[in-house]
Amino acid sequence: MATKRIYIYGIVPNFYGTAQFQEMEKSGVYAITHMNISAIVSECGETCTFNPCDKESLVKLLAHHQRTIEELVDHGFSMILPMRLGTIVNSTDDVQKILANGHDLIIDALNKIENMTEIDLAVTWGDFGGTLKFIANHPEIIALKEQILKTSEKILQIDQVKLGILVQEKLDEKNKQVELKVLDALSAVSQDIKIHEVMNDQMITNSAFLMQRKNREKFEKIIDELDEGFSGSLNFKIVGPLPCYSFYTLEVRELNPELVEQARKELGMNEKTTETEIKQAYLEKAKLFHPDAAQNNGDTRNFLMIQKAYQTLLDYSAAVQQSLKVETIPLAKEQVMENLVLVKIRD
Repeated sequence: MATKRIYIYGIVPNFYGTAQFQEMEKSGVYAITHMNISAIVSECGETCTFNPCDKESLVKLLAHHQRTIEELVDHGFSMILPMRLGTIVNSTDDVQKILANGHDLIIDALNKIENMTEIDLAVTWGDFGGTLKFIANHPEIIALKEQILKTSEKILQIDQVKLGILVQEKLDEKNKQVELKVLDALSAVSQDIKIHEVMNDQMITNSAFLMQRKNREKFEKIIDELDEGFSGSLNFKIVGPLPCYSFYTLEVRELNPELVEQARKELGMNEKTTETEIKQAYLEKAKLFHPDAAQNNGDTRNFLMIQKAYQTLLDYSAAVQQSLKVETIPLAKEQVMENLVLVKIRD
């Protein structure tokens, strides 16, 4: 019988008590341990199966992934590094390899989030129709309407497009002004802020805030002050406290030895190298092909190719350093390591 693949939710330190780990297992997950850290995993069942092209299965997996991590927090695992959604490996050995290669990075990240939490905030207009009416009275929009009516008895479709573009521009400006005021006020209690994509024009900001847990009440007080300052014209939706999804999510990248060999040739690297030499080789090649730097000789295709080769070798160098703790990187074809994984914090 084939062994079931393993889904990884996140990584925790091992200083939690045995009772907590036993309680955690009631949620259908278990721990795979390496030294002083553990991966929280489950065998891949129906809830962990997904198709990257199927939005519905992705939404279900996201809900399952986040619910599991939040249950861990409820069980007292206040320090947890979430793993990127959909991280699935073939065996316990693969999990152990991830924990071993990424150990130093993981410990450093766990130390950074020890007293931290994430709070997500969505801000929308309370009366979006009223906001659009306000925007419609902008002097530039009024002037454009008057100009159109001077040359035509009615507003044509092309004129409607022009007006629509200008309304969108002024709405975007208004949203950005409000967003900056909100973010500036909340930055006083936040160590970092990530701005995510908004869902529609009514949403002003969709942001994540990294802060010390003790600052949560201050954060909510500032929200109350902002609500009062904007005379109740905004809706504030707070989600959290959460694990630090937006700032410290781990991802694992499997490296292809053939692509490493190809990248070595494209950058003209020796069979032994260092990260510094990789960067130097890239800069030399960039001078030849960069569309701006090369005089009448810009070659976008080759420039993109060496950019990709550069990133491949940087990833390989980082993975080798994680695995072997060495600075000199073997690039000879017969020495390029197989089954190598790079553990990193998602950009």
